Amino acid sequence: MTGRANSIIIVGGGASGVVLAAHLLKSTNPDLRVTLIEKRPHFGQGIAYSTLLSAHVLNVSAAGMSAYADDPGNFWRWLLERGLASQDQAPVYAPRSIYARYLGELLDDLEAREKQTGRLRLIHEESLSITPTASGVEVALANGTSVVAHLAVLATGHDEEPAQGHAIRMGSEADTALDPDRSVMVLGTGLSMVDAFLALEQRGHRGDIIAVSRRGLLPSPHRKGNPIKLDVADIPLGTQLSYFVGWFRDLIKENQTAGIDWRDVVDGLRPFNQKIWQNWPASAKRRFVEHTKAWWDIHRHRMAPEVYARVTEAVQSGRIRLVAGRVVDIARNGEFTVQIQSRHTQRVEAFEIARIYDCSGIVRDISTSSNSVVRSLVDRGLARPDPLRIGLDVSANCEIIAGDGTVSAKILAVGPLTRGTFFEIDAIPDIRVQCARLSKQLLG
Repeated sequence: MTGRANSIIIVGGGASGVVLAAHLLKSTNPDLRVTLIEKRPHFGQGIAYSTLLSAHVLNVSAAGMSAYADDPGNFWRWLLERGLASQDQAPVYAPRSIYARYLGELLDDLEAREKQTGRLRLIHEESLSITPTASGVEVALANGTSVVAHLAVLATGHDEEPAQGHAIRMGSEADTALDPDRSVMVLGTGLSMVDAFLALEQRGHRGDIIAVSRRGLLPSPHRKGNPIKLDVADIPLGTQLSYFVGWFRDLIKENQTAGIDWRDVVDGLRPFNQKIWQNWPASAKRRFVEHTKAWWDIHRHRMAPEVYARVTEAVQSGRIRLVAGRVVDIARNGEFTVQIQSRHTQRVEAFEIARIYDCSGIVRDISTSSNSVVRSLVDRGLARPDPLRIGLDVSANCEIIAGDGTVSAKILAVGPLTRGTFFEIDAIPDIRVQCARLSKQLLG
């Protein structure tokens, strides 16, 4: 596919879409045309960076959040130039609203630079479908028009699963005013729960927060460190999950004995995470998602230290109660009576709750996606879920795989949609590398 695409449509103008556009426009090809389509009012935000709450900070320090794979210090310099950070502060976990501003300014600069060339076009509209044509693709928009190009790249980012049953999403239309002294329940104890807690605090909520998940585990905090150096030859690729987990635990123990923090071991493995995933047999991938992922997530996807301090203080004071268990019944009589079966004792405990928030995370079956384009592609057989149904099935080159197994040369995907193939592809440090590789692949 190298060097064949002069016109490219990026469906989704959140962080993944802006980062891909930035990498594509590094090309000097005067005939290149990039069209970026986003239904939200602002480019560069999506779900992750649309929050205005200052307590909602990045989960990766500023030093790792550059949009450019070949310029890792770009975001840090941007902060320094605007007086939003100082050299003696590092590491800095900037508010996510500030990162949205960074991506917005980056895109503004690209738009100004390309104004005379016409190489960048921005469209504020919802994309409904992508249809292959004889010479490329056609993207149908909600306003009744369409856009054509040689190929399209899906960059629709994180897609939350629709809230289940009586639960609602934080910040949704259903999230109306609430008695600040009433108890609420949060389904999930990961980073989305942390965001919900911070939002409730901002609103002045004083009632108890019952946070429920299968294991009741909180994400760990970041600490400044130095990742250990590993070589691919050190890693047991292609083994069963139990063997790999045993090897990794031994590696952590060995390094801890030498005085090295476990975080430096986890971070040392990061450059190989996608290769590890891709070399596991299907059985290992499934077992990891079902049984091991929760443990991995709390160590791999960590909180800023200042956020961790606020959350743990709330846990210690009883404001947040972590419950390891599952919901077995919800009865509503004005408010809710929720029955939780404990993971450890099998005892059932009832909670009187004013509201239930669903913070259980990403879509667990991509065919139920709230995104019109994704659903359309799957429904028409132009795309299919990956074997675990956590994303779309794509090739190692990001090409969409159709329902009959054929690989598309015209429809591709980047970012979280491709997690079935790449797994670790939710954070900017990984997405920017993927976008850089795809840009080179498409443009040479």
